[in-house]
Amino acid sequence: MKNFLKKSTAILVAGAATIGVMSMSTAAHAEGERYVFISHAPDSDSWWNVIKNAVKQAASDMNVTVEYRNPPTGDLADMARIVEQAVATNPDGIVLSIADFDTLEGPLEKASKKGIPFITMNSGTQEQSKALGALLHVGQPEFAAGFGAGERAKKQGVKSFLCVNHYITNPASVERCMGFAKGLGIELGSQMIDSGSDPTDVETKVSAYLRKNPNTEAILTLGPTSAHPTLRALEKNRNLKDIYFGTFDLSGEISAAIKDGRINFAIDQQPYLQGYLPISFLTLYTRYGLIPSNDVNSGPGFITKDNIALVEKYAGEFR
Repeated sequence: MKNFLKKSTAILVAGAATIGVMSMSTAAHAEGERYVFISHAPDSDSWWNVIKNAVKQAASDMNVTVEYRNPPTGDLADMARIVEQAVATNPDGIVLSIADFDTLEGPLEKASKKGIPFITMNSGTQEQSKALGALLHVGQPEFAAGFGAGERAKKQGVKSFLCVNHYITNPASVERCMGFAKGLGIELGSQMIDSGSDPTDVETKVSAYLRKNPNTEAILTLGPTSAHPTLRALEKNRNLKDIYFGTFDLSGEISAAIKDGRINFAIDQQPYLQGYLPISFLTLYTRYGLIPSNDVNSGPGFITKDNIALVEKYAGEFR
């Protein structure tokens, strides 16, 4: 993960140097492009603040305008409408998450017909990105990430688990839970609960599941939205030390829990790269026709007590 960041930084620096040299002869395409960055995240999901930070920095570095848009409640039909609206304004490019392939296929077909380039990020698979006609995908293979987490848990003797899914309408979230079950070598069934995103509801549903299934050995949460209230549920039920706890993504609270042993690991998909790289790539493509030939896997990387010191000071801002 650390080497990947170094290599990515080197590539971006080299690209910036190239821009400086070429701008003298291609002044007409040197600055001012407008892009629309569309996510599926509701306003309440603070994890996306890292991506927003990255988008803002990329816009500044590339001297372009980026409009960040999202459905306030996370409604995917609303997201599809946002994509259609963005296409109608004829931006120089679009960046978006593949929250649901079927819902977004129609609006993106319109983008392709109008010749608007787009890059997918975060949710979705590389295969889906290609099928939609994207230039490339920047994100984390979700099933593989969940599978790696399941393998870690299996080595600790885990045979039963709870997957707390706070955004079950997004197929990528289900892939995480399925991957975890596969890594453990068991079938995914009722171990995945639809917790919703309200903190009180998450805490209540986790507590209810553990009362009904007292022999649960591990919990996987899919981000800070579900991890924070799950921590509170475990503390109130006094069984925190008895549960092997893993989560996706980082926050200040998750970092602190890793340090003191309440959470065993966090899966870092490096969201800053998911925000910064697509804007950088689109700008290079718009100006010079340059684009990487492969998709970019921004994760997974596993953060534990052994390496948390390397990343904790950046949690919530760059990590």
